[in-house]
Amino acid sequence: MTCHGHNVPVTEATAAAPNELGPPVSPDPDQRLGAEVHPDGTTFTVWAPAAERVELALIGDDGSQRNLDLAHTGEYWTGFVPAVGHGQRYGYRVHGPFDPSHGLRFNPSKLLLDPYARAVDGSLDFASPLIYDSSDGDSAGHVPVGVVVAASEPPPPISRPVPWGETVIYELHTKGFTRLHPEVPEHQRGTYAGLAHPSVINYLVELGVTSVELLPIHHFLTEPSIAARGLPNYWGYNSLNYFAPHAPYSSSGSLGEQVAEFKAMVAAFHAAGIEVILDVVYNHTAEGGFDGPTLSFRGLDNRAYYRLTQTGTMYDVTGTGNSVDTSHPQVRRLVMDSLRYWVEEMGVDGFRFDLAVTLIRNERHEVDTVGHPFLAEVAADPVLGRVKLISEPWDVGHFGYQVGNFGTPWSEWNGKFRDSVRDVWRTSSHGVQDLAYRLSGSSDLYGDDGRYPYASINFITAHDGFTLRDLVSYDHKHNEANHEHNRDGTDDNRSWNCGVEGETDSRRVIALRKRQMANLMATLVLSTGVPMITAGDECGRTQHGNNNAYCQDNETSWFDWSLPSEWSDHLALTKKLLALRAAHPTLRQWHYFSGQPVVPGGRKDLSWIAPHGSEMTEADWHDGNLRTIGMFLAGDALRGFDVEGNRQTDNSFLLALNATAEPREVTVPDASWAPAYEVVLDTSNSGATEVEAGAVVPLSPRCLVLLRAL
Repeated sequence: MTCHGHNVPVTEATAAAPNELGPPVSPDPDQRLGAEVHPDGTTFTVWAPAAERVELALIGDDGSQRNLDLAHTGEYWTGFVPAVGHGQRYGYRVHGPFDPSHGLRFNPSKLLLDPYARAVDGSLDFASPLIYDSSDGDSAGHVPVGVVVAASEPPPPISRPVPWGETVIYELHTKGFTRLHPEVPEHQRGTYAGLAHPSVINYLVELGVTSVELLPIHHFLTEPSIAARGLPNYWGYNSLNYFAPHAPYSSSGSLGEQVAEFKAMVAAFHAAGIEVILDVVYNHTAEGGFDGPTLSFRGLDNRAYYRLTQTGTMYDVTGTGNSVDTSHPQVRRLVMDSLRYWVEEMGVDGFRFDLAVTLIRNERHEVDTVGHPFLAEVAADPVLGRVKLISEPWDVGHFGYQVGNFGTPWSEWNGKFRDSVRDVWRTSSHGVQDLAYRLSGSSDLYGDDGRYPYASINFITAHDGFTLRDLVSYDHKHNEANHEHNRDGTDDNRSWNCGVEGETDSRRVIALRKRQMANLMATLVLSTGVPMITAGDECGRTQHGNNNAYCQDNETSWFDWSLPSEWSDHLALTKKLLALRAAHPTLRQWHYFSGQPVVPGGRKDLSWIAPHGSEMTEADWHDGNLRTIGMFLAGDALRGFDVEGNRQTDNSFLLALNATAEPREVTVPDASWAPAYEVVLDTSNSGATEVEAGAVVPLSPRCLVLLRAL
């Protein structure tokens, strides 16, 4: 047996020479990692610079093992094994010093998963002591292993890439979205194949979203502490591997079939014109804290992969027990290789980075939003330059809240949008000044570093927190089912139950809640920026007050497909809003507003209208009790151009909202703005269809009205 490309022998008894410990060096950019299939066998390569010996363990269907010593070439261990190919299970055993106080965790009794494995088979035996460092017993049979996967064609690209300015993101859970779908074959419910079912895709197309954002699908595990409570990790924010699709989401098998099924799902979405964005968790791994299981990274090079203190314990800024150290060049390479793989081989169209601030902490664990090499490598990468990149711009460490600070080419989850809009509609805001920034694209956050309004991913809800229905039904979280004595989940919900906690038969309360849901959804879709809708918010999905349903793999979290008919009015409203946004560039502008004419003698691109019908004054902006405002968007002051190079024009719109509990009389601007308006949306359903310029009109309590200039 020879090492592919190096002609170095691999035997079943020869150990490599010890490697001296020292500072990390730049990896060989041409060294391919993982299992690479050839016509006559497979080359296995793993990075373990401080190891003294590395064995490749080939695992038979009966659990038997054949261990081969890999050859040492620089920082890598590699070998070519004839007659081994697609579907072969494998792992590594790594020899070296075991000195946890200095960050060294080598232990050949732990069978390790290849960080570059393209597929993962098997489950974790949570109860077995053999997965921990404290036991010298063989962990084989108790841990997941890698699977050799032969290269295959990537799915076809989307026929027309979706521009940022047209993007509407729909955040969903791969399993939960189809687990109860009556038209999906039972064996495909909750799988990649289930998501690809025509009835599922047709629903999304008819809704009007352009991009699905999948909660984590990198192969993940449940934390032992959660399993001990009899619960699973449902959301998936506990990745074990960054290349393999989560095997339990496959309806066809786990020996490489999950790869083919995922690609087929992407192809189905692309054929329908829908992008696939992955929620990725490069900030921590499933190995947990100092006392967690040794499954992969920890046993290969604990000091490189994880942030450590001087005493060898984990430096945790993620709240999970460990934090991946992207200040190390090889760890950055792992992340970059993974990202490129999912674009080039698996066909995805973008990424949302969970706790992205962890990825831009330097070797001293400080946040570096300017000079971190991860940011530079992402910005310079030609593959990543053609996909969407979204950061969750915070972690739980010092200076971890970095909304607005990621710079190009990043878009960001805008937590300030969520908080401001929630506060306004529950009448807890201080005036409307902050709301105006959020409605118009958050230029205060993203306009100073060369970015555009689509840098703001606007959202009211997400997987983490209340659903939209629960946001207007509960003042407090109700997480007892998580078995953490209701201590988990945020207490800062900025919610309002409309007078009754939880479900009620009161028609008055139900009507108010539905209006509040309509107000929140309308504000989200009609604001400048990129709207993100949480799956089910368009049709009244509830988690019964659980604002942290990460461990609820049941009807609490699954999409209830009886809701679209039960909540048809709210679903129709959401479809109407998305159709309006798609049809009118005035409602989805690419450039920040200047408050000035775009062409000489023209109208201002944006004007703020006070209840008295004139533009807002300085006193109005500083009125902490003001919660009624108008926003005039001039359709003849757009900065975009059509395909022939002509300046775009569109209808002008006047958006008016009254977030108070009382009716408000407002004056429509005079005829110099527009002679009259058509009512295209009124969340109070007042029945008005047309409004004359200069008229004094009543705005119902807690309502939003969209007028189109005639």
